[in-house]
Amino acid sequence: MNKKTFILMTALFGFTSVGAQTAATSQPAGLQPCAAEACAAAHPWRGARVGFLGDSMTDPKNNSADVPKKYWNYLQEWLGITPYVYGKSGRQWNDIPRQAEALKAEHGDSVDAVTVFIGTNDFNAGVPLGRWYDEVTDTVMAAVHGPEKAYVRKRRTPSMDASTFRGRMNIGISRLKQLFPDRQIVLFTPIHRAAARFGDTNVQPDESWQNLCGEYFGAYVEAVKEAAGVWGVPVIDLNALSGINPMVKEQQQYFRSPSSDLLHPSDKGQRRLARTMERQLFMLPVTLE
Repeated sequence: MNKKTFILMTALFGFTSVGAQTAATSQPAGLQPCAAEACAAAHPWRGARVGFLGDSMTDPKNNSADVPKKYWNYLQEWLGITPYVYGKSGRQWNDIPRQAEALKAEHGDSVDAVTVFIGTNDFNAGVPLGRWYDEVTDTVMAAVHGPEKAYVRKRRTPSMDASTFRGRMNIGISRLKQLFPDRQIVLFTPIHRAAARFGDTNVQPDESWQNLCGEYFGAYVEAVKEAAGVWGVPVIDLNALSGINPMVKEQQQYFRSPSSDLLHPSDKGQRRLARTMERQLFMLPVTLE
């Protein structure tokens, strides 16, 4: 081993040792590494005023005795955020403009960030996926290595078809960006879902089945992820990153009831969602100026 290699290996070993010691001293045992005051204080979302839009996953009225808190309650405890909650049970993406307008009307410029956690009901209702863009042929003036002149080209604009999933997202995200142009907007994908029975007229099969329009659940998750590139908004893939899937029997502990509700997270599931969000949101700034 030459001298240069020895010095490099020594430096790497020292860096690894310091990193390990830092992690060991700053993270308590269990699933609460960022509950420590010093770690939480450094989180960029610490003390932020956050609008939470969505469906029953967010609705504070969709609680039970054994699930007293939502994911945003835990974020409030751990990060000291102020939650402005507008999610409502049963709603689909076409309700996001209404929720966003209510948030703006009631809190104005005091909102630091907005999150959107919705989509599972669009799948269950069989809303067609649709397309992101409508395309037309038109004339545009351009100068391409020569004098300016008219060119006939195709042009695409966002599809605003409220009867489709992608069209609804176009409408909703566009409105969010109009209302909160200098605020952080974050989308959460829907999470895995299994069977749920909420009465004789509301029986929902698990995600192994196609919906009424012949689509699988994963296509709706992918569409939310596609929105990141279409609109320039961060998307946190809770479907993958949360690590919970009620289609696996051993993981049904993260959901309310194996016999009647494998759609909504249990208290343990809410905490796990919140931990995932906490870590993922750490990578995103709240202040965009």
